[in-house]
Amino acid sequence: MTERAPRERRDPLARKKARHTPPSARSRAMHAMSARAAMGRFVLQVCTKCGTATYPPRDACPACWGELVWQDCKSGGQLLANTIIHATTDLYFRDHLPWRMGTVALDAGPVALVHLHRDLAPEDRVEVRLMLDRGGNAALFALPPDRGFDMTDPQLREFIVPVQGKTVLVTDAHSAIGLAVVKALHDTGAGLIVAGMLPPARLADADHPVLRLLGVQVVPLDSSDQVSLSEALSKIGGPLDIVINTARHVRSGGVSGGTNIVEQRRAFEVAAIGLTRLAQSCGPMLAGRPHGAFVDVISSDALTGSAGHAGFAAAEAARLSLLQAFRHEMRETGVRVLSVFTGPVEDEHHQSVPPPKVAPARLATAIIEALQQGREQTCVGDVASDAMTRWLADPALYAREKNL
Repeated sequence: MTERAPRERRDPLARKKARHTPPSARSRAMHAMSARAAMGRFVLQVCTKCGTATYPPRDACPACWGELVWQDCKSGGQLLANTIIHATTDLYFRDHLPWRMGTVALDAGPVALVHLHRDLAPEDRVEVRLMLDRGGNAALFALPPDRGFDMTDPQLREFIVPVQGKTVLVTDAHSAIGLAVVKALHDTGAGLIVAGMLPPARLADADHPVLRLLGVQVVPLDSSDQVSLSEALSKIGGPLDIVINTARHVRSGGVSGGTNIVEQRRAFEVAAIGLTRLAQSCGPMLAGRPHGAFVDVISSDALTGSAGHAGFAAAEAARLSLLQAFRHEMRETGVRVLSVFTGPVEDEHHQSVPPPKVAPARLATAIIEALQQGREQTCVGDVASDAMTRWLADPALYAREKNL
């Protein structure tokens, strides 16, 4: 184990700070916008009759009362005016005052009230992002164009999950995915990376160069075993900010033939039972953090059954269902629950699968980006992106075509 990075200091006798979330009451149309914002899209409602784009979301076109549909739109605009809020009765915003707001004339047409980056002034060109607040609801945030995300902006940090200086648990650091995630976290500046190793691990496995990087702590961890999980968490010895669940058990086989019940059971123990144990053990720890997040790496096979990996696909489907429930439970605490979908990966489990496959380093980069942009749902690679697009368009047709 290498030397730990400097840890956060806090008074153990001090009363815990209450964590509030933004107001959650939203219309059905606004929830529809939030669902699309969770995928990183910038969408507005556009009238099918007169072509008018409108914001905020509503049930009918304000110009002609025509039907509104969601469309991806241009995200540019110009800041017209700004204001700084210094007083409010809302508990969440009261903890984060002063708060900057402004009106932006969107290139798509409407004028919108948006949250503002600190470096913007009236008449500036802006890039508007459709992001999720801590309650999981869509909000417009204006940024300086071509600047990327400024992780030091205090207002923007309320919409994202910064990684630098944070304590992160990676549940399976032995796999190709886990090693790539540990390396990406280290390069991004994570304070302490707790790398879980499925016991019994060989000494050579723990001696991997990535696991000997400064700030990486290797611990035995089987997320499907409560004793192993409790012992691993007890060795962290401090606050936990982010959990990245990379554990998976990939085995081929059908339902009536070529199957192994023992392997199928193990797949469910890792994907479903393991996720539940992680949620129960880590959820309360994350809820007390200002930027708590739980990231789950999940196969696109979770969207529908797979004839070649029937048991694995079923376990991943159960995992997805549990993850969605967990996301709902954690919204009132402000903890982000992110899902990163991937197709076959360039690892030992998919050696016989033809390309296209996702490189572990690319998947790790996507996980960091999802955290830093607060995006709830990410698809990595052509297979996962195509699967999600087709499933959203017609689930019944996709289920039929996938196994032809």
